[in-house]
Amino acid sequence: MKALLGLVAAMVLASSPAAAQETRVAPQDHVPPPADIAQLGWLVGQWAGEGIQGAPAFESWLPPTGGTMVGTFVQTVNGEDGEGGLMFTEHMYIMPDGDASLALKLKHFNADLTGWEEKDGMLTFPLVAMEECAAFFNGLTLRCDEREDGTDGLVAAVRMKSSKPEPQELTFRFARVESKD
Repeated sequence: MKALLGLVAAMVLASSPAAAQETRVAPQDHVPPPADIAQLGWLVGQWAGEGIQGAPAFESWLPPTGGTMVGTFVQTVNGEDGEGGLMFTEHMYIMPDGDASLALKLKHFNADLTGWEEKDGMLTFPLVAMEECAAFFNGLTLRCDEREDGTDGLVAAVRMKSSKPEPQELTFRFARVESKD
C-alpha cells in the first residue's frame, strides 16, 4: 500500500507544474488555535475537478453532526475506452482536537476497499490556522477559490514526503457541483 502511495505521489509530482506552496507546517511546539466546526460551513457540498493524471476527482463534505464533519475524496483513473474506475478513496473527519481546536483525520482505501493505513491507524492533521474561507492543517489545506467564471471553487492541497529539498504538494482544484433539486 505504501508502494501505491509512492506511485501516486510520483505520478502527480511528475505531472504537476511548480506553483506557490498551499500548505503550512506547524513548528514543533505549535499549540493549535481555537476553532469551531461552524467556521467550516463553506465547505459543505459536492465538489468535482481534475485529479491525478487529469482523471476526474471528487470531494464531498456533509454538514456538521455532533461537532464533526464527515467527508470523502474519490480519485478515478482514465481508462483506455473512456471508462474510468477508482484509483483510491479517502474517508475524512474534521473533528474536535483538545479543548478548543480542530484536526482533520483520514484513512485511504484502494479500489477494492482495502486500507492503506493499519486497521486502527489514520493520518492526523492538527489545525495550524483558520482564516475566513480557509482551514490550514499541518500539511493539508482546504480553502475557497473563486473560479474564473465566478463560481465557487475549492482548493485541497496536501504536502507529500519527498527526498527533494523543496516541499512537494498534491493540489486539487474543484468546482462546486450544484444539486439538481
